[in-house]
Amino acid sequence: MFKFLLLVTMLAASFGAGYYFGQRPVGTLQQTVAHLSERWTVSQKTIADLQQSITNLSRNVIDTTVGIEQDLRRRQGLVEAKSRLVQAKIQMLDRNFGEAAKELGQAGEALDQAVKGEKPDNATNAIRDFAVRIKTLRGEMTKGQLIQLKKLDEIQQALDRLLNK
Repeated sequence: MFKFLLLVTMLAASFGAGYYFGQRPVGTLQQTVAHLSERWTVSQKTIADLQQSITNLSRNVIDTTVGIEQDLRRRQGLVEAKSRLVQAKIQMLDRNFGEAAKELGQAGEALDQAVKGEKPDNATNAIRDFAVRIKTLRGEMTKGQLIQLKKLDEIQQALDRLLNK
C-alpha cells in the first residue's frame, strides 16, 4: 500500500512540474537556468574566498598563540632568574658564598632556558648578555673573588626593565 501511495505521489509531482514548466515560455526557462548557473559560480567563488580567509585566520591565530607562548616562557625565565638573583644576594649577605654561587648559576640557566630556541632579536640578545654576565659573576665568586652587591643590583634593575617591557 505504501509503495502505491509513493508511486501516486511521484506521478502527481512530475505531472505538476511538467504542467508548471509547460505553461512558461522557453526563453524564461533558459533565463532561469542561466541565472541559477551564474549564482552557482558566484557561490563557488564566495566559498573559495571564505576558505582562504579561514585559512589566513587560522594561521594568524597560530602565530599569535606561539608568540604569546614564547613571551610567557621568556617572562617566566626572567622572573625565575630575578628570584635566584635575589636569593644569591641574600646568601652573600649571610656570607654563604657557595650557595650564592649556586643561585647565580641557576639564575644564568633560567635565562638560558628563557630564550632557548627563539630567534635572535634585541630582547633575546639582551637576555643572553645578562646570562653571560651572571655566569661571569658566578665564575668570579667560585674563584674566591668578592663581588660587589652593586653589580647584582644593576643586573636586577635591568631584569626589572626587561620584565616591564
